[in-house]
Amino acid sequence: MPNKDDTSRGNILIVEDDAEVRSMLNDYLTFLGYKTDVAADGLEGLNKIKENRYDLVITDIAMPYVSGIGIISILKRDHPEIPVIAITGYGYHAEELAQEKNADFIMGKPFDVQKLKETVERLLKKD
Repeated sequence: MPNKDDTSRGNILIVEDDAEVRSMLNDYLTFLGYKTDVAADGLEGLNKIKENRYDLVITDIAMPYVSGIGIISILKRDHPEIPVIAITGYGYHAEELAQEKNADFIMGKPFDVQKLKETVERLLKKD
């Protein structure tokens, strides 16, 4: 079962090597009422996924050590029920790779925070 407390709308892992983007995502999602955890690169992200239970993972595609594509591949293999939002500033090719690995949603940078909010809500909606 998801690891939630009573005040949280969901537990989200943010894997992003750009400190400014990581901080913005963390602050915005916390403001919206989500419990968040952050990782500064793909290797740290994979370690957190092994240690914790998340309802959603948001990952940059291009990162050091382990790419977002690697995270998506491993997550979809080991935890196919956890939705993944892939974000990228590298355009169509990176988006295509994320789609091939079954990312649930792909957003280009810079992204619209309202679209992010709607996408998170849709992916976390429990039927």
